[in-house]
Amino acid sequence: MTARAATVAFQGIEAVPVDVQAQFLNGQVNFHIVGLGDKAISESKERVRAALHAIGLGLPGKRLIVNLSPADLPKEGSHYDLPIAMAILSALGVIPPDFLSRYLVLGELSLDGTLLPVSGVLPAAMTAVAQDLGMICPKLSGREAAWAGEKLDILAPENLVQLINHVKGTQVLSRPTAHLAVLDQKLPDLNEIKGQEAAKRALEVAAAGGHHMLMVGPPGAGKSMLAQRMPSILPPLDPREMLDVSMIASLSGELKDGQLTKRRPFRAPHHSASMPALVGGGIRPKPGEMALAHHGVLFLDELPEFQPRVLEALRQPMETGEALVARANYHVTYPSRFQLIAAMNPCKCGLAGEPGHTCRLGLRCATDYQSRISGPLLDRMDIQLELPAVRATDLSLPAPKESSADIARRVASARNIQALRFSVLGLDHLRTNAQADGEVLDTIAPLDTAGMALLRDAAEAMNLSARGYHRVLRVARSIADLAGSDHIMRLHLAEALSYRQRPASMRLAA
Repeated sequence: MTARAATVAFQGIEAVPVDVQAQFLNGQVNFHIVGLGDKAISESKERVRAALHAIGLGLPGKRLIVNLSPADLPKEGSHYDLPIAMAILSALGVIPPDFLSRYLVLGELSLDGTLLPVSGVLPAAMTAVAQDLGMICPKLSGREAAWAGEKLDILAPENLVQLINHVKGTQVLSRPTAHLAVLDQKLPDLNEIKGQEAAKRALEVAAAGGHHMLMVGPPGAGKSMLAQRMPSILPPLDPREMLDVSMIASLSGELKDGQLTKRRPFRAPHHSASMPALVGGGIRPKPGEMALAHHGVLFLDELPEFQPRVLEALRQPMETGEALVARANYHVTYPSRFQLIAAMNPCKCGLAGEPGHTCRLGLRCATDYQSRISGPLLDRMDIQLELPAVRATDLSLPAPKESSADIARRVASARNIQALRFSVLGLDHLRTNAQADGEVLDTIAPLDTAGMALLRDAAEAMNLSARGYHRVLRVARSIADLAGSDHIMRLHLAEALSYRQRPASMRLAA
């Protein structure tokens, strides 16, 4: 007789159902696992054998075949240990087959039968709900599974003995409860930055509309400090966003103690990051920094120092909100609706354009350095801002009275206006002005005759591309929302155009 247990394989953030089948046959004593599994799965038989021996169960002197169906689907990870063990226990008659038919199972086994936490429990739990199944997972993963809904029947034992006792009725496992993470750490505040008022205003506009932003300035101008304070002015994640972000974190193993957080992600990879680290993929596919920054901020400091191939990989996700990873043996898509905040020096020595400074290589110093950023990538930056050096007189001034909390209230108000506008239009999948395109942009950002004339003249004078033209409209719409205006005025449009001008040091290099 063939015993079965249900589990999942992961493709991107999707959990694909997998049927684990176990059968004892006459013949040479052996233990085979088939079904296109990776090294972790091939080693699973030793962990399962040791765990069963630890609880006093031995495998009979027969040939044991475990099949992971569908057989042509690549399967990776250690979460197959528990479903394999459960299918074997069912084949041995320890667990009734009808009991296993009601649950989706995943978990890693230690040699003494203890269940260890695994990645991807939340997406698996969502799949269990969709299939009207319960969930069996390690105790340390139970809180994570509980976020899939109160109707989900969850068994989260510490070890195999507890699970077997629950099945036999000699022990009752209580259902774990979901918990939000307690955010004790205070975020850096914008009132800690003296000077750079224009940059703070640009950061507020970027936060209000979800716009990509590039800051160019000499070392010590405060570019990194400003970017690090971006999370302090962003609104918290709503329930749908929190679930999307947490599913990606679950797959990456970064969901601590199964606790979800309303704080938006802030990812700041080093400039030595590889293509798989930023985009995702690798030998064993994992979400990259783009996906981990979904609904949050991706901060790239020292932008020209990143590998050119890595930077060019940003272009498609910045437009579509998805990172597509295509390899010979897999094809996955990760949601990557991030807000890019980038910072760079104007040249290699960092001081091009500063009064009284002349680069040793002349204009070539800035030209060679800035040419590492391609025109198409630069065109996708909604806001391009030059930061001047901070002077000693600025540092001696009193701290600004306006805090991040004050700015966050204006940003939240502007985002509420956008959400209501998109809801009225029946476009609930859109959240910010930066996502509006085509007819939607024409609907939400109409210009009067004077505004159209200003934008037309500016587009010709600044040689704006079609993408640049539309991005000016999006930024202007966000500025109007911050001002609480239903219509885009010339003042809003003029400010948006000022953010579209290439910094002086970059124009000089060009």
